[in-house]
Amino acid sequence: MASSSVREDKYRPFMREDSEKNIKWRYGAPPNYDVVNKLFDEGRTKVWPPGSLEEKVQTLVKNWEMEMFHKEDFKDNRSVDPEKYTFSLNGRKPISLEEKRKLGGGYIPLLQTSIPEKLRPYNPYEETADSSHKAFTTTFPRGFALEILHVYSGPPVIVYKFRHWGYMEGPFKGHAPTGDKIEVYGMAIFTLDENSKIVKVEFFYDPAELLGGLLKGPKFDGSAEDAVASCPVLRNTG
Repeated sequence: MASSSVREDKYRPFMREDSEKNIKWRYGAPPNYDVVNKLFDEGRTKVWPPGSLEEKVQTLVKNWEMEMFHKEDFKDNRSVDPEKYTFSLNGRKPISLEEKRKLGGGYIPLLQTSIPEKLRPYNPYEETADSSHKAFTTTFPRGFALEILHVYSGPPVIVYKFRHWGYMEGPFKGHAPTGDKIEVYGMAIFTLDENSKIVKVEFFYDPAELLGGLLKGPKFDGSAEDAVASCPVLRNTG
């Protein structure tokens, strides 16, 4: 279960440093990454030397991801400049943190689509940050791990290739689990300012790589999804 106070995380140093601060956590308590860290340690294909550019970028991205998903107050985000920060997916118009929140937050900005509504196998615009987080943490009870595969340029404009992976061991939106490993590959560009704060994030990947694997299982009434999602461990990891 998630601890009631922030604990040290070997891949997210902000977790330790935030222990002395009154952080507003989205799910009432700080996240516990022990389970997904185990998945990462067992399944990663790259082990970057401490202090290397790749290791620094991986730490930056994991800190950023933790803050984006789990911190409620923009002012608590230490990895970004909340006044200047923008996010864009696959060349779409950049959006601010406030616009990101209005869109729904959580996974929703990463699943934006221009597919006609009636043809969408999963419609992110009908979700909230909480409902999308619940759906994906239920689907991936061991988490959805992230590794940096290659860094093409260092700060202030960081360009990198990433891999996300997890095992569909829980249901997704009424589809039964398959147990399959789901992998997503993509590119991202993080632009930092003179204070090493992120001011611009651009992601490039195919959301169908993710959703296609999650919709293969047979349909059912969804009651099992609700039962699994009630677990506080799943609610507080990302």
